[in-house]
Amino acid sequence: MDGIEDKENSSSSSPLNLRNLSKLILPPLGVNSGRDVRHDGRGRRIISPMDSRYRCWETWMVCLVTYTTWLYPFQLAFINSSSNMNNIGVLVIVGAIVDGFFAVDIILTFFVAYFDSATQMLVRNPKKIALRYLSSWFIMDVASTFPFAWISYMTTGVIIKYRFPYNLLGVLRLWRLSKVHQFFTRLEKDIRFNYFFIRCTRLLYVTLFLVHGGGCVFYYMAVVHPHDGRTWIGSVIPNFSKASVWTQYMASVYWATTTLATVGYGDFHAINSLEMCFSTFYMLLNLGLTSYLIGNMTNLVVQGTRRTMDFRNNIEVASNFVRRNKLPPRLREQILAYMCLKFRAEYLNQQHLMDELPTSINKTICHHLFLPILTNVYLFKDVSVETLLLLAANMRTEYIPPKEDVIKYKQGPDEIYIVVSGQIEIIELQDHRNDRVGETIVGVLKAGGIFGEISVLCNRPQTHTFRTKTLSQLLKLKHTDFFQSMEIMQEDGVLINQHAVSVNSKGRKSSRTVDYHDQNENRILESNSGNDGVDLVINVRVSVFRCHPLLKREADSEVIGKLITLPHTMEDLKNIIEKKLMVDANNIVIMNDKGAEVDSIELIRDNDDLFVVLNTEDLVK
Repeated sequence: MDGIEDKENSSSSSPLNLRNLSKLILPPLGVNSGRDVRHDGRGRRIISPMDSRYRCWETWMVCLVTYTTWLYPFQLAFINSSSNMNNIGVLVIVGAIVDGFFAVDIILTFFVAYFDSATQMLVRNPKKIALRYLSSWFIMDVASTFPFAWISYMTTGVIIKYRFPYNLLGVLRLWRLSKVHQFFTRLEKDIRFNYFFIRCTRLLYVTLFLVHGGGCVFYYMAVVHPHDGRTWIGSVIPNFSKASVWTQYMASVYWATTTLATVGYGDFHAINSLEMCFSTFYMLLNLGLTSYLIGNMTNLVVQGTRRTMDFRNNIEVASNFVRRNKLPPRLREQILAYMCLKFRAEYLNQQHLMDELPTSINKTICHHLFLPILTNVYLFKDVSVETLLLLAANMRTEYIPPKEDVIKYKQGPDEIYIVVSGQIEIIELQDHRNDRVGETIVGVLKAGGIFGEISVLCNRPQTHTFRTKTLSQLLKLKHTDFFQSMEIMQEDGVLINQHAVSVNSKGRKSSRTVDYHDQNENRILESNSGNDGVDLVINVRVSVFRCHPLLKREADSEVIGKLITLPHTMEDLKNIIEKKLMVDANNIVIMNDKGAEVDSIELIRDNDDLFVVLNTEDLVK
């Protein structure tokens, strides 16, 4: 185990909840953060688009967009045409205040990071952010925010009513509806909200806006026409301009709805050529709207957005499973967090793509992504590039959510894990009867750390529990692939064993700096080479038999041995044998299974069989 980290900010260990899961940014393969260092501006002024405060600001802006885009057509058609103009000044002032908020949003956009559509990475470079905004939607945002009516009212005291250039510029405010589109798209991907309800609300919003806008345009054409009787509403309601605003608006919305639905009851119909042209365009627009509504409703009711709905169904099944079996809340959070990360990782489709590629390309990718990580791991120090490539080709990447056990205490030695990003807590269990009682955090692994290697090398169950502290990207290597690589490259296999023994064996201090923390993140002990500290122990176990190895082969079932832990010296080994087998330690010879005498403790390996011969007569036999 390596790469134990110092205390970090408290934000990195924030409690797990579904709200935070919607803001997680998966780091690219082999990168130690969720951002690309090539695009990193590291400025305090840069705002993350996932920040909660910025999302609240976006929600407020959507409310203002709804207000302006719905009020402007209504004001243009009905309020400006009304004989009562007492309240128009108030609307102009309120509109100027709203435009002020949009001006602040324009300035704020220069300091908001964005996701690169090609790499799906967060760009924080201020110059890149400004250049992207200036070359895309900056001009349209400024044009839709410029307060033409307020400037006219404040300079001349006169409200601009039916001047076509002003009305055309005012239509640019509808550009702000793009913020509403982005808002609904984000809500549809948030599992805290019902997908069906959000989708239906979005469709209803689009339909009502088209009906409202169409009704306002129809009435505006009737108002600006020189002959009231030659209009769609004047032919049915004489002196319609003197009717109440409510009557005017309801008549306009009614005809817009019948036209959009192509019902045509005949009570209202186009009279002049301008109304006929717009009605034709409006009904053609209905073809696209109808296709849009039918297509979306079909997806919702019959098929749904398949992948998202399948994900939602899996979430529902998991929630029912938790409730039915009365599992604790922490397990529910772990299950949902895992399913959310799996859904997002499948969208990136990185590992599946690597598996589909030819072996030569796959190895090249592994060389590019994982080789720099392996060279910084203590276990593979000074190991040849060929061996590292063999190991990297067999590694798999996993994203693990916070507070999930990667390896449990007493778990079998199946995998070795390397930390690419995130933090892993090393947990020691004081009460082994319950893996949630008496837990003590003895260390925190950071990027470049490795765990599980001691159990794999010694073929022993895990001595600690390893739990993710934050969202972590891990490289997983199966023990079978690890040993196959060591058998192919035997010299490097010996070197790897030497690294493990030199760093972790009993009696030798770790060459790595180790920080131990309590559960409140307070440092309680620090140890490194030459200082007192807590060391990892490799327990080598051997079997000893009181007979010659040749005799054991002839009567294998009759010879019973003793399983012992290998000490550090031959003298200690003989003393243990004397106690276990009841023999004289000064009159014995220790042999291996081939009959060769063993005179050094360094020659004995884990799981070896040792044979104790009492005197020279037994040797002759």
